[in-house]
Amino acid sequence: MPNANEDNPSALSQVQLRAVSELLRVAPVADELGRRFQAAGFRLALVGGSVRDALLGRLGNDLDFTTDARPEDVLKIVRPWADSVWDVGIAFGTVGAQKSARVGDGVRNFQIEVTTYRSEAYDRTSRKPEVSYGDSIDEDLVRRDFTVNAMALALPEQAFIDPHGGLEDLAAGVLRTPGTPEESFSDDPLRMLRAARFAAQLDFEVAAEVVAAMQAMSERIEIVSAERIQGELNKLILSAHPRKGLGLLVDTGLADRVLPELPALRLESDEHHRHKDVYDHSLIVLEQAIALEEDGPDLVLRLAALLHDIGKPRTRRFESDGRVSFHHHEVVGAKMTKKRLTALKYSNDMIKDVSRLVELHLRFHGYSDGEWTDSAVRRYVRDAGPLLERLHKLTRSDCTTRNKRKANALSRTYDGLEERIAQLQEQEELDAIRPDLDGNEIMQVLDVGPGPVIGKAYAFLLELRLENGPMGRDAAVVALKEWWAAQA
Repeated sequence: MPNANEDNPSALSQVQLRAVSELLRVAPVADELGRRFQAAGFRLALVGGSVRDALLGRLGNDLDFTTDARPEDVLKIVRPWADSVWDVGIAFGTVGAQKSARVGDGVRNFQIEVTTYRSEAYDRTSRKPEVSYGDSIDEDLVRRDFTVNAMALALPEQAFIDPHGGLEDLAAGVLRTPGTPEESFSDDPLRMLRAARFAAQLDFEVAAEVVAAMQAMSERIEIVSAERIQGELNKLILSAHPRKGLGLLVDTGLADRVLPELPALRLESDEHHRHKDVYDHSLIVLEQAIALEEDGPDLVLRLAALLHDIGKPRTRRFESDGRVSFHHHEVVGAKMTKKRLTALKYSNDMIKDVSRLVELHLRFHGYSDGEWTDSAVRRYVRDAGPLLERLHKLTRSDCTTRNKRKANALSRTYDGLEERIAQLQEQEELDAIRPDLDGNEIMQVLDVGPGPVIGKAYAFLLELRLENGPMGRDAAVVALKEWWAAQA
């Protein structure tokens, strides 16, 4: 195998054995496809993240291949073999396919991408890469982002190809570029974000020369589309170690250009935790929110945890008694969150949910004395709506005090609030709070047709419902008629 680590051959040989074992696990798919390309006179290799993940013992159902065949030839080879084929990426030299195969005692569905050897480069003003096809796998591998993604397994012979020492870097847990980082980032500036993303996903260190290039070239990220940036940020935030990647973005100046609200938090002091800055507090909240996840990574929760205090820099005030205050930072922060996520092209639903959580994250502190009325609890549930469980997690995560007595007191208080909510939900179906009369009944009682007055009457009855709980139809009719008489 090329580039074997002579200083530690046993460690690498164990890695190689594990990789071969993983790759043989999908041999029915990889070998079949390799033989089809070979029979057609072309070369095929498993490449990139598939080889990296196999070496790490975590190869999944997504398999990436590279070939000297042009896309039209790839379609001719793959169509008769695959269960389904799609060509939405054919302009970039990629053909996708799905193939079911028996592996062990079960059947697995493999998602396959076959990409023609290629090179990509940006000019100084383009937001899209210019694709040109290559003729050798070495040419293809040198254009890949990092050495750990620049290894291949030739098929069907199953020979490793590793011209840039990716195996050694994988064993060392280091991210380096196949060529110079300056050349790599100039070709595709998004790779700077990918460095942070892979550091977070793999828990790897980024080589010093790569970090230096990220710092020196951070402005190049501005030619990359918001959609591509969002995709990398999502993968980073959803990773196992997002703090590591976010810290790298901040330290290199990339965050100043893609998520400037995050580094801005380093300059501020938190009014509850003067020994921490808000930046560090926000990263701790993110980690604590992750620890509360129950059904896998939750992007809405993680974004809300990361951004919940971004309104503090704009609302900081120095009070006469020496305190620092951030009044209404949750309202300002919600508006800032909406603006940033809109700029990053997130969906309307995602923007709405994350912004709402940011806006509501302080609401619990009004309950700190444990004396909320039933109506206040109803409003808390009504305002959170379907985000209530996420709001529970965010609120609990927002306690980062080192004072165990204070932390335990806050936790007990929130336990009490959740118990109150559960009790009222049993009694009143809080998840679907509505007035005791619907719109049609309001029109019948008032003897009026559709119009703005019906909305006002509905809002009035909803406030009564929140304040008093279920009233019953008769009491609601009396209250509505009294309200209507007062409008005259």
